[in-house]
Amino acid sequence: MPLQTRLTELLGIRHPIIQTGMGWVATPQLAAATSAAGGLGILAAATMSLDELRRAVKEMRERTDEPFGVNMRADQGDVVERVDVLVREGVRLASFAMAPKQELIKRLHDGGVLVMPSVGAKRHAEKVAAWGVDAVLVQGGEGGGHTGAVPTTLLLPQVVGTVDVPVVAAGGFFDGRGLVAALAYGASGVAMGTRFLLTTDSPVPESVKRFYLSKSVSDTVVTKQVDGVPHRVLRTELVESLEAAAAPRRFSGAARSALAFKRMSGTPWREIVREGLAMRKAQELSWSQVLMAANTPMLLRAAMVDGRDDLGVMASGQVVGLIDDLPSCAELIDRIMRQAREVLATLPG
Repeated sequence: MPLQTRLTELLGIRHPIIQTGMGWVATPQLAAATSAAGGLGILAAATMSLDELRRAVKEMRERTDEPFGVNMRADQGDVVERVDVLVREGVRLASFAMAPKQELIKRLHDGGVLVMPSVGAKRHAEKVAAWGVDAVLVQGGEGGGHTGAVPTTLLLPQVVGTVDVPVVAAGGFFDGRGLVAALAYGASGVAMGTRFLLTTDSPVPESVKRFYLSKSVSDTVVTKQVDGVPHRVLRTELVESLEAAAAPRRFSGAARSALAFKRMSGTPWREIVREGLAMRKAQELSWSQVLMAANTPMLLRAAMVDGRDDLGVMASGQVVGLIDDLPSCAELIDRIMRQAREVLATLPG
């Protein structure tokens, strides 16, 4: 039997499970497999050019008829054109790591696209809820990638008690017990990144997946040396060298990464500068942190696409230490839902 929540009703999905839009990982292959299995797959468009986004959305349509989402950066210079692609193609949900401005939310709503930003603090949830978003994704400090310091078990009840929109819990989830716990806190579903990265539908090279599977819950670290803001990644020799490197060395490496990403993506310098200015203003970053942020796309790509676990940066939640297999998305979601029903059946009343 389906487990219906406000989230499943809002998105038109069978199960209250979302696969997050991980850069270089959440391709049509993974996102479509998640949606076809009854969850909501989210494409990672932040690392795609506009043309690549168009092709990825069309590929999603070819792979599944189920609803799906697209994750974007609100500060990208061509974000309006990207929104128009979502509207034109009838994408169900736009997700954002950094909250979009009210004008962008209105443009998406006018086109029939739902909006769900990620938040890491109660005040951020209150702000975006007042702007009229349709749902919020709340990520606790256990989560991978950009993250805050407050654990999910403390942040989630704060937000649930504050906003009226459906709340999606992220950070530390991987099974049916976690889903039931999130629902007990008042969430309408869970979002998972690391757990979906470690599936057979994930495009990540096999060697990198095995590298993840070898790690424990203490093998991640939160560092600012990747892109200037707190980023939870696997502890590796590269990350430790970034932590120990002198500032000039880090910045020169960031500049080389920026040049490489420009060549790969075809992004004009004027757009890179414009995005840098937007990042500096929106996230209150120094120029040195903006320069360091140029590291992220190339360092993530080195691992997630090229399979270089020795040269790349691998975002990961602490939950990596509790994962020991590589199911398909369908097998994973079926397992989670079956376990959730079993747990619910054992609860008093």
